[in-house]
Amino acid sequence: MQLRKGKTKTLLESSIDCALLSVEIYNKPRAPFRVESFITHMIMSWTRLLQAHFNHTIGETFFYKETNGRFKIIDGEKKAWELKTCIQKYGALSEGVKSNLEFFIKLRNKIEHRTISKDEIGLMIFGECQSLLYNYENELIKLFGSEYAINESLAYSLQFSRLRTAKQVEANKQLLSTEVREIKDFIEKYRLNIKESVFNTQEFSVKLIQLPKIANTNRNDLAIEFVNWNSISEDDRISYEKITALIKDKVQKTEVINPAKLKPGAIVTFVNENYQNNFNHYDHKCLLYIFSIKPTKEDGNNIDPFETNTKYCHYDEAHNDYLFQEEWSNFILSNITSGMLTREIWKTNFDNRTKLEISNYEIE
Repeated sequence: MQLRKGKTKTLLESSIDCALLSVEIYNKPRAPFRVESFITHMIMSWTRLLQAHFNHTIGETFFYKETNGRFKIIDGEKKAWELKTCIQKYGALSEGVKSNLEFFIKLRNKIEHRTISKDEIGLMIFGECQSLLYNYENELIKLFGSEYAINESLAYSLQFSRLRTAKQVEANKQLLSTEVREIKDFIEKYRLNIKESVFNTQEFSVKLIQLPKIANTNRNDLAIEFVNWNSISEDDRISYEKITALIKDKVQKTEVINPAKLKPGAIVTFVNENYQNNFNHYDHKCLLYIFSIKPTKEDGNNIDPFETNTKYCHYDEAHNDYLFQEEWSNFILSNITSGMLTREIWKTNFDNRTKLEISNYEIE
């Protein structure tokens, strides 16, 4: 498909430029904010790709409207659908692609006002990043034809051969800020909450094993070859499985749901059993609010349910409720018994909608 000059072509070219820029930044080892920049530009790239599709198929109607039918205006411009809405309106993405995009939309929202320039984050989500890019080009070709393919413009990123030792990794983890730990926790929770069948797809996360070729059958062979799993023979698949069995860590999954997590009632019971103070659910609610442990209705309606203090609380998406760590019950008990917290303190601050800095109450 060859597009003529116009809004569709402008959006498509802008989308491709964003994708190329994201890869260029990601593949520069000394570039600051590599991961953040890659995610941000790929979100823009996907958004403009789908907007180009809408403009080509249904015209310039991919904008939000007010209840009176007029376009919603922000800073003098019509408010276009963001990526989440574009995905819903498009409705033709596989579950793996949608899960990958949803992952990056939520991650982008979390890093928007934070810095995550740590190697650990980049290493953790390399597979998802690669899938985000692969999925983008596949959809680009599907919507506008192979003449817009960009794979020939990209070079394979060179890799250093030596991985850091376990002690080096552990030392780096000790330096991670609270914000980076929260990002890592979000990534782990998201992966655990998606279906196994989706997690195992290459559309959600590309799993690569890099093996050196012992010899070239032809001096003109490419140094790197990508093999489509569906195109190889059964014998080759068996051989491949034997290789991966030698070099991959086996993860044994056990069906344990929310181990060592406590419901609000268990927190109240624990405090009362260990300190006779008639501690009740309203007291617990006050503490949750003033220390920003989890979103409450007093915080408003536009709070992300995942915005919890993950040291003490986690959002259980499957059951749409919150579960607490033992550390939270210990935190409450230690502060009550030491006199740092009293009912008057938490009720007064709750009534005045005053937040307290939790670090001032955490006992080392």
